[in-house]
Amino acid sequence: MTITRNVPGLPFTLSPSSGEAWTTDDATATLTAAAAAHSDIFIDPGADSQLNAESMLNAATLLGVPPEGDFRFSARVTVGFESTFDAGVLLLWIDDRNWGKLCFEFSPDREPMIVSVVTRGVADDANAFVVDGRTVWLRVSRIDHAFAYHASLDGKTWRMIRFFTLDDTSTPASIGFEAQSPTGDGCAVTFDDIHFTRERLHELRDGS
Repeated sequence: MTITRNVPGLPFTLSPSSGEAWTTDDATATLTAAAAAHSDIFIDPGADSQLNAESMLNAATLLGVPPEGDFRFSARVTVGFESTFDAGVLLLWIDDRNWGKLCFEFSPDREPMIVSVVTRGVADDANAFVVDGRTVWLRVSRIDHAFAYHASLDGKTWRMIRFFTLDDTSTPASIGFEAQSPTGDGCAVTFDDIHFTRERLHELRDGS
């Protein structure tokens, strides 16, 4: 039996990879996650080089299939950073070889940073910018068959991080949340100010 749950701000149900990892507070419209120790979603493109993070597909996720058509999906993300690559994530998922994630992540230099990953068989890994603090807004938009990632320091002014497509368009893409702690013993992630609108993104560069 598939367990589903409602998340404030989203008009569709989501299914958790682990029910114990996720807590919803309807009164404050807040979703919290407990990332497990040594958990991640990443497929190392340099698996034989030992240059990157270990390949893992075991992070806590909470995913659902949105309505068809264009959308904007956003949340404020706060992470209790402890270890390298701890992150709160907005996740776009087709299957374990076709997915993308927009991360608020702790860098090896112990700086909160916006990071994006797109996987077509194996993952890539791209750093965007450093954030001063432990809170940021992330947004995933669908425009026809393409997707755009944006990030914001105030929830109003958006910076484009990524514009891309995934190879498999025959399977409906799920969207939702992820919490990870690849090198550490776990971390806490809070998602609030969660919004979903079926409004088309008009300006890709400035995110309006």
